[in-house]
Amino acid sequence: MARTTEGNGVPVPQRLLAAATRLFAERGYDRTSVQEIVEAAGVTKGALYHYFGSKEDLLQEVYSRVLRLQQERLDAYADADAPVEDRLRDAAADVVVTTIENLDDASIFFRSMHHLSPEKHKQVRAERRRYHERFRALIEEGQRAGVFSSATPADLVVDYHFGSVHHLSTWYRPDGPLTPQEVAAHLADLLLRALRP
Repeated sequence: MARTTEGNGVPVPQRLLAAATRLFAERGYDRTSVQEIVEAAGVTKGALYHYFGSKEDLLQEVYSRVLRLQQERLDAYADADAPVEDRLRDAAADVVVTTIENLDDASIFFRSMHHLSPEKHKQVRAERRRYHERFRALIEEGQRAGVFSSATPADLVVDYHFGSVHHLSTWYRPDGPLTPQEVAAHLADLLLRALRP
């Protein structure tokens, strides 16, 4: 059985994911071999196959781990005891910050998702849909309460915000003029302004 950690104390699955993420970002998913991933992670192929069934499983996990983090945080914001406008603003800003903090993961996924098998693609789409539905529920809550305008359907509002989020990897640069928090505040403000009654 493969060891859970190697010499530096970092768990093997995290080392494999870090190596795969870096290589997929630099070279592309299709131009990165399993051998290159295990060499970069300092583990054996046996260790990779112990934790991940394939290179495709690594690709799926690169994005799924970000989605899990974002879902957990969205659930916390949505369940908070605060006005719906504050909860939506916090959730809208958080998805921007967590995407920027995991920009390689997001860009790899959007660039390489066509490499996933139909079954894995379906699983990831279901995870994304669950996130979007929870986000949409916040908008609908505010619309029912009269806090947000109902002029634009909630689905379209969700698509508007996430269209901006999904394109962050095409233009955001860590050395640019705006911090992740500043970008998040601007995009959250745009969303809330669009929903004003």
